[in-house]
Amino acid sequence: MDDGKGAQLPIDAEALLGWFDTDGRDLPWRRPGVSAWQILMSEIMLQQTPVVRVAPIWEQWVQRWPVPSAMAASSQAEVLRAWGKLGYPRRALRLHECSRVLAEEYGDEVPADVETLLGLPGIGAYTARAVACFAYGQRVPVVDTNVRRVVARASHGSAEPGNPSTSRDLADVEQLLPTSVPRAARYSAALMELGALICTAKNPACLLCPLPECAWIEAGRPAHTGPAKKVQKFAGTDRQVRGKLMSVLRESSGPVERAQLDIVWPTDPTQRDRALDSLLTDGLIEQTESGLFALAGEGSDG
Repeated sequence: MDDGKGAQLPIDAEALLGWFDTDGRDLPWRRPGVSAWQILMSEIMLQQTPVVRVAPIWEQWVQRWPVPSAMAASSQAEVLRAWGKLGYPRRALRLHECSRVLAEEYGDEVPADVETLLGLPGIGAYTARAVACFAYGQRVPVVDTNVRRVVARASHGSAEPGNPSTSRDLADVEQLLPTSVPRAARYSAALMELGALICTAKNPACLLCPLPECAWIEAGRPAHTGPAKKVQKFAGTDRQVRGKLMSVLRESSGPVERAQLDIVWPTDPTQRDRALDSLLTDGLIEQTESGLFALAGEGSDG
């Protein structure tokens, strides 16, 4: 964004909401009757993971764990297996931990208050506000990568947002929210949707944009002048190795021998050992007294 320099162009709520009503995706967690817990599950899953991969897994989770206490009654290993290949499986462990707290301390309900949500395991600044907004309809700024990009372009005239700043970004978006609470909650969802479908990082579909004014267009679509974003690779990284090791354990019915893990990444034993150690450190897997390896909660030889 513009780091506080210059005026902020409003983003037309009427145009944005009209577009959202007709062109917004029919995502399962947006449908009537979805609970705050189920929305929380979707928000955790959607972090750094595309909607197309999340939707079918989320549908399964809603059926299996409709309330926090249902998940709390399951083991860590069951949750990790159900997480499948969504990536970043520590999110699953934290959600399991969160389900226990909700079941034991909050009457099996997800709190509506942002500050209370921030005190729950695995709930950060974005997720707390997303739940307050999308589950409870509150007027709170919800800022993700898509929102930051839309605001940078439409409101500030920059091709890309600057470095993230939680306080500045939240204040920036809060200024744009309609004063009406119900409209503000829908506006937040619409702003995010615009970034996901139209105002994309690459090749934005400006001709399809519903906004009557855009500071970036009016400025002649100036190119981004800052350093280029680093593209995160996956092939050959420790993340890929961790994923392969986790797949072996998810697909097994119990602890496995070290040899079964070694064969998934024979080309670089040092990297494989490092990945295995990191999984142990993160609490995603355990080692039994006899030296076998298992998913969290399944490391007992008895």
